[in-house]
Amino acid sequence: MSVTGDLEEKPREQRVSRFEGFGANFAPFIPFALLAVLGAALAYLWKWPCRVEGAWNNGTLQFTNFCYTDIYPLWWMEKLNEGKIPYFDYPVEYPVGIGAIMEFFRRLVGGSADPAVAFYDVTVILMALCLVVGVVLMAALAGPGGRRDTLWYALAPSVILTAYINWDLAAGALALGAMYAWARERHVLTGVLLGLAVATKFYPLMFIGPLFLLTLRTGTWRPFLKTLGAGAGTWLAVNLPIMLLAFEGWKRFYVFSDERPADWGSLWYFFQQRGWPVLGDPALLDTLGIVSLGALCLGIAVLTVFAPAKPRLMQLVFLALAAFMLTNKVWSPQYVLWLVPFAVLARPNWKPLALWQLAECWYFFAIWLYLVGLQEGNAHLGIADTTYFTAVWGRAIMIVIMMAFVVRDILRPDKDGLRENPSDDRSGGVFDGAPDRLPLITARS
Repeated sequence: MSVTGDLEEKPREQRVSRFEGFGANFAPFIPFALLAVLGAALAYLWKWPCRVEGAWNNGTLQFTNFCYTDIYPLWWMEKLNEGKIPYFDYPVEYPVGIGAIMEFFRRLVGGSADPAVAFYDVTVILMALCLVVGVVLMAALAGPGGRRDTLWYALAPSVILTAYINWDLAAGALALGAMYAWARERHVLTGVLLGLAVATKFYPLMFIGPLFLLTLRTGTWRPFLKTLGAGAGTWLAVNLPIMLLAFEGWKRFYVFSDERPADWGSLWYFFQQRGWPVLGDPALLDTLGIVSLGALCLGIAVLTVFAPAKPRLMQLVFLALAAFMLTNKVWSPQYVLWLVPFAVLARPNWKPLALWQLAECWYFFAIWLYLVGLQEGNAHLGIADTTYFTAVWGRAIMIVIMMAFVVRDILRPDKDGLRENPSDDRSGGVFDGAPDRLPLITARS
């Protein structure tokens, strides 16, 4: 018997009406927005000791109080305090989306009594709004039966701990917005939001692969090409003016990303610190990262093409993002914000999610204690590298375990509790109910 069955493709009206978005009734989403506000407030309170007691100006206290943020020191490091315009007057190490945010808030707080703290505060307001928007979008994607799982994004410990380290929540809201637009079959809007997301943080580029693979399996090429064209056009529209007018400043992000060594948190940093042959060779770092990511992406592609039923879009997005994080030479604590919503949408099972959260929290505390331990005269306040690397491997192993569960659900669609039938993909847009169109697939049970 065929696993996919003899399913006819659902008409657009049926697919979109089954996907309950905001519509005219926003009331069901209000509780989730309020819970996100609570999570944003808790994240702000977590940083409070640094904000009011001056620990950000102390290289040890900001770590022992576990309230470090990039935002405050970058006020000086990116020359915003001198009135420098990002890219034009000073090259910054961020994509243009973040550069635009920095410049807007630089102008906004320029006359404040303490502009660095004010810069942090207004940035937090924006990131809090992005968290609220992201949680509401995630609730819409999850549907009535899965909305309670949205609490993982609103109130997860790792989200509260890392929310205001950097600008990642802005990219998260745009990325979730792109997936919501895809689910609503607004393909040009999907591309616009995806282009803006990639112009803010690079990781949403990984969404293109899952969309392509499911397009290949279903033959729904027009929506994908419209999305790809709109995304590329939006990214160029945002980047091209800066490229033409301030190329040296614009390229700093890409040069810095290429030249930077293995950073704390990455598995490559462990291999280098332990002196592993080949894997620990700094000269091979970029090659190893590209090859390992390529191998994992190839595995995801093979899985997608030969699975007994086409995977759900959120399953593939999670696998692609997880592969990107595992193989990246940079794995900062706040990168967990990238993965939380898509891990939950891929497989909202509380036990592995809870264990993963424990691993992420352990890493969050371990990295700051490790940095303290590296300071001369403060070794007694921190932890040694052996203890620190248990945190590095702990979160990596937990992500691999969650990936394995998702792969199992793809290979055995009957184990996927989010499907009513093997062709079901509630947030998949045109993929929802679309029949398989690859003649190589002989899905049989």
